[in-house]
Order: sequence, then C-alpha cells, then structure tokens
Amino acid sequence: MESNGALWTLMEQPEGTDMTSNEGSFGLFTEEAAPLDVQACDRCELSGQRTRVIWGEGNSNARLVMILDNPGAREDRLGNPFLCSTRETLQRGMREAGLDRNLVYVTFLLKCRPIRAYNKPAAREACLPHLQAQLLEKRPLVLFGFGNVVAEALFPWKENASVKELRRDWHEWQGIPVGLTYHPLAVKRRPNLMNIFVEDLVSLNNKFAACLSRQSNNQ
Repeated sequence: MESNGALWTLMEQPEGTDMTSNEGSFGLFTEEAAPLDVQACDRCELSGQRTRVIWGEGNSNARLVMILDNPGAREDRLGNPFLCSTRETLQRGMREAGLDRNLVYVTFLLKCRPIRAYNKPAAREACLPHLQAQLLEKRPLVLFGFGNVVAEALFPWKENASVKELRRDWHEWQGIPVGLTYHPLAVKRRPNLMNIFVEDLVSLNNKFAACLSRQSNNQ
C-alpha cells in the first residue's frame, strides 16, 4: 500500500500527465478501433461532440474487462499523447494490487468523450446497447465496474445500485461475475479511498486468478 505521504502526492498532482514526463509503467493502453457501424452511431447528441468513437483499450483478447463511465482525453490540445487522471489513478491502484495491465481490457458505458454539457440519462440509455453487445461478444471471465454510474447501468433493477452498497461482494451479469469499486477520479479527489480502492483491486486479482484456474481445470 502507498503511505500517507504518497497518497498526498497523488492528490497534489495535476489533472492528468503529459506522456513525455510519465513515470514508471504508467501509460496509455492500446486503443481498439470501434466496429464500423458503431463509428457512425448517431443515437445521441454526443455524436455531434466527439472526434471519434472510443470502443475500448488495452488487451482486446483479455478475459478481464473493466468498465468506466466514459473515456477521458487521450490527446492534449496539440494532439500529443496524454494520460488523464482517471487512467493514471487506475494504473496506480492496479500496480499496488499487483494486477498486470497486460491482462486487462478497459471499456466504457459511453463510447464518446463528452466535451460539454449533455443529456446524461438519454446518452447512457442510447449507448448501453453498444456496451451490452460488446460484452456478449467478448464473454470475459470477470467484469469489474468503477463508480455509481456503471453500477446503475449494470444493475438497473436494484433499488440502491451504488458502489458503497455493492462493493465487497461479487454479483452476476449474464452469468459473468461482476465486482465494483469507486471511480478513479473519486479516489484521486479523496485520497483516503486509495486503500479501499487497492483492496477491491486485490480482490479482483484473486477472483480473476481463481476463474482462470477453474477454466484451465475444466479444459
């Protein structure tokens, strides 16, 4: 675990990192191109804001899929590679938990990066079928969501679908085990959440290892 001093340093860092000064193993995941039909999606107003559809990033064949609410910036205003605070904090937590970034695929509830105000419920409703189709195609061994928005999207029938209520336990979506934790930006803004964040990622690492072992034994 990071010490209190390290957590305070994390809190004081600027919102995002220039990739030319990025530390250690932190960096952008490889982006996976969206299917052609999704690239032309105009189901919601975000189609008029985006520069492109962000389908997902990381190891596209990974059996562990993480879900965030929407993609952050991958480039700065000059077009240079840029690591946003969400991705940086996520990778900090993964490193502390011993979770190999090469075994992970990260996707998003919204497939377009918002750049100004928009109708959030309408956009989420319009984009959810893309996520559902993507997950059914990839059929991961384990899913892991970040933040209340993702929790509500995965479990709309639950009366109180919040991270606070759902974390620590494993749930199911289409027969796939699902875990949840706080959004990386919440952890960035509230450093006292980092230990909980890492604890949940350790639980994820253990769950994923168990699922891989079970799959291997069944082959």
